[in-house]
Amino acid sequence: MFEHNKSVYNFRGIFLLIMVPFATTLPVNSALASNELSFHKAIKLAQEHDPWLKGNIYQQQSLESKSIAAGTLPDPKLTLALANLPSNGFDFQQEAMTQAKVGISQMFARGDSLAIKREQLKVQSESYPYQRDNRKAQVAVTVGSIWLDAFLSEQSIALIESNRALFEQLADVAEASYSSTLGKTRQQDIVRAQLELTRLEDRLDLLAQQQTKYQGMLSQWLTSLAQEHASQLSFHELALTQTLPQIDLQAHSLIYSNNWQKPAQIVQYFSQHPAVLAIDKKVTASKTGIKLAEQKYQPEWGVSASYGYRDDDPLGNSRADLFSVGVSFDLPIFTENRQDKEVQSAVANAEAVKTEKVLLLRQFFGSYKSGKGRLLRLKERQALYKDKLLPQIQDQAEASLTAYTNDDGDFAEVVRSRIAVLNAQIDALALKVAEQKLHLELNYLFAGNPMLANNAGEK
Repeated sequence: MFEHNKSVYNFRGIFLLIMVPFATTLPVNSALASNELSFHKAIKLAQEHDPWLKGNIYQQQSLESKSIAAGTLPDPKLTLALANLPSNGFDFQQEAMTQAKVGISQMFARGDSLAIKREQLKVQSESYPYQRDNRKAQVAVTVGSIWLDAFLSEQSIALIESNRALFEQLADVAEASYSSTLGKTRQQDIVRAQLELTRLEDRLDLLAQQQTKYQGMLSQWLTSLAQEHASQLSFHELALTQTLPQIDLQAHSLIYSNNWQKPAQIVQYFSQHPAVLAIDKKVTASKTGIKLAEQKYQPEWGVSASYGYRDDDPLGNSRADLFSVGVSFDLPIFTENRQDKEVQSAVANAEAVKTEKVLLLRQFFGSYKSGKGRLLRLKERQALYKDKLLPQIQDQAEASLTAYTNDDGDFAEVVRSRIAVLNAQIDALALKVAEQKLHLELNYLFAGNPMLANNAGEK
C-alpha cells in the first residue's frame, strides 16, 4: 500500500512538471555573461573584420590610381645621334652632312581617348562602395542565419535537458509501480521509459553536434578579430544570448498585403539595391567603352623636333647648324577588320552587362515571391501551433497522465504524449527562428531602399 501511494505522489509530481509553460528559457550563467555573443554583435564583428571588404578597398584604390595614369600623355622621347659620319675615316669635319643630332618627339592619343579611358576607369571604381554595401548586407544574412541556427540548437538542448528529469521520474515511477505489483505497470513499460531516456541522450548528442558545427561556422567569420577582442571571445566555449532577436521586416506592409504585385511593381523597389547600383556603374562603364572604341577611327598624332650641330669644314669655314620639325599621324582607312570590329565588340559587351542586371532583378523577384509565400505560410503554422496544436497536445499529455494515475490508461501513451509535448515545443521554437531567418532574407532584397529603410534590426 505504501508503494502504491508513493507511486501516486510521484505521478502528481510529474503532473506538476507537465504544467510548466511551453516557453522554456535557459538560465543565464553569470560566468558566461561576459563571453556571450549576441545576434547584433556577431553581425557587427563579422562586418568589421571581413577581409573581403579590405581587399575591395584596395581594388578601388588601384582603379582610381589607374584612371589618373590612363588620362596622362605618354612620356616624350629624346633622341641623341651622330648622323652621317664618313666611313673612310670617321672625321666629323670631313662631310657637310655629318652632324651631332638631338631630337625630341611627343605622341598624342587618338581623339579624346585619354579623357574617355580615365572616365571609364573612374566609373568602374565608383561601383566598389556599392559592392561593399552589398557584401555587408550578404554578411548580415549569412552570419545572422548561422547565429539563429546555433541559437535553435542551443535552446533545443535546453528544452530537452529541462524534460530529462521528467522522463527519469517516469522511469522511476514505472519501476516503483512494477515492483509494488499494485499498478498496471508492465515490464515493457520500464523498458520503454529507459528507451526514451536513451533516445533523449542520442538526440542531445545530435544537437550538440549541430551546435558545434554552427559555432565553427560562426568562428570562420569572427576569427579575424583583433588581439584585444580575442581574450573576450572564446570560440571553444562560445555562448549565445538567451533571447531570440526580433528582426523588423522592412517591407512589412508590402509583404503582408493581400495583393501579389506584378513584377514591374516589385522590381522598382530593387532599383536602389547596392548590387543593382554596382551593375548600373558597370553598364555605364561599358557604354563608355563604346565611345572609347569609336576613338580608334581618329588618327594618332605625333610631333617631333631636332637640332643638328655641324662642325667647321677642313678649311675653317663655319657651317650652319640644322633644325628640323615634323608631324606624323597614322591613316585609319582599313577599318573593316579592326576599328569596326572593336566597336562591335564594345557594343556586344555593353549589351551583355545589361543582361546581368536583368538576371539579378529576376533573381530578386523570385526570392521575394518565394520569401513572401513562405513567410505567410509560416505565420499560418504559428497561429495553428499557438491556438490549437500546443493546447491540444498539452491537454492530451495531462489526460493520459491522469488516466494512468487512476489505473485507467496506458503507460506507453503517457510517454508518447510527453514526447509529443517536447517535439511540439522544439517545433514551435523552430518556427520562430525560421520567421527571423525569413526576415533576414527579405530585408536583404530591400537593402538601400530609402522608401523602406525604416528601422530594421534587432529589437
